[in-house]
Amino acid sequence: MSGWIWPLALLPLAFASGWWLHWRNSRRSSGAAVSRLSTTYFRGLNYLLNEQPDKAIEVFLKIAEVDRDTVETHFALGHLFRRRGEVDRAIRLHQNLVMRDNLSDEQRTEAVLALGEDYMRAGLYDRAETLFTDLLKLESSAPRAMKHLISIYQAEQDWQQAIEHAKSYESATGEPMGRLIAHFYCELAERARCQGKPDAARDNLRRAFDVDANSVRAGMLEGRLEAKAGNDVAAIRSFERVARNDPDFLPELLPDLLDAYRRHGDLARARSFLAEMIERYPGVSPVLAMTALVQEQEGGERALEYLTGQLRQRPSVRGQGALIDLSLAQGATAERDILLVLGQLTEKLLSGAPTYRCQRCGFGARAHHWHCPSCKNWGTVKPIHGTAGE
Repeated sequence: MSGWIWPLALLPLAFASGWWLHWRNSRRSSGAAVSRLSTTYFRGLNYLLNEQPDKAIEVFLKIAEVDRDTVETHFALGHLFRRRGEVDRAIRLHQNLVMRDNLSDEQRTEAVLALGEDYMRAGLYDRAETLFTDLLKLESSAPRAMKHLISIYQAEQDWQQAIEHAKSYESATGEPMGRLIAHFYCELAERARCQGKPDAARDNLRRAFDVDANSVRAGMLEGRLEAKAGNDVAAIRSFERVARNDPDFLPELLPDLLDAYRRHGDLARARSFLAEMIERYPGVSPVLAMTALVQEQEGGERALEYLTGQLRQRPSVRGQGALIDLSLAQGATAERDILLVLGQLTEKLLSGAPTYRCQRCGFGARAHHWHCPSCKNWGTVKPIHGTAGE
């Protein structure tokens, strides 16, 4: 039902404007003809409001056939077709609009933009790219065409083109694009790192920091590059800076950071940093990391005592699982069977639940994504907090 919120809210206005244009242009016609059209329109609107979209489409198509000048009606129909996944119908409708001789320049531009969006939805990126590139020559439509081209180049993983068009879009509109461009540079850095080209990766990371000085992703990549090169002090510095800038990404970088502390032989600094993060970050990840260090340095009893005290302040299913494991490791015999059952239940609770959620659209996932698979925003997927999450 939620998929029809847009048609219910906006389509009546679009169809109303189309019907009004028809009425204005044909007011010299007989009163009977206008009355018939009015009746048809309101019948279609009634279908739409009663969630009968197929019947509504049939009725509005008849209105469009009655008066070929109802351009807004065609646009609304095309958008509705695309939303329903009937991309072929949307393409044919918008192609017919583009071919009409009586469109204004603004209407023709709208029709070409709509056709390009149809091609994108159909996965015909080359056709859409050609249309939007041609539209860049028209100053009035350049920003919208640029934005669509950025989406196309993201889908094609042509990060250099995406960067160039994002910069042009920022210049044309004044809308800050630094955070998005930084992600594109990070994609190039990741590619170079996987190809065994650390210098090229570092160059792209520098460019990422130039456009977004606090880029979380660039900082994490920088830390991993430094760690692989054996520069643990630099890696620790990079990871700590990222965690302080945006603690929400602490669970992602904590394993790498702890490895760097160990290689450098500085567990005292590790404990100091974890204590700082426990104060600033509401999740359980730094608590579990600190528990592991306490167990290693002070023994299981002290770790059990520490974790118990922490969980009283911040209840957590993950923390409960760790507490059960610690209790079992301490050799509790009378309660062993109960603890085993509780451990299994905890594992089942955690295995099916998403641990990350997009801050924009609510998409849930078990693994972290820099690019939300649902709403296509960058850097919006973060750990879920609460008893069953972080």
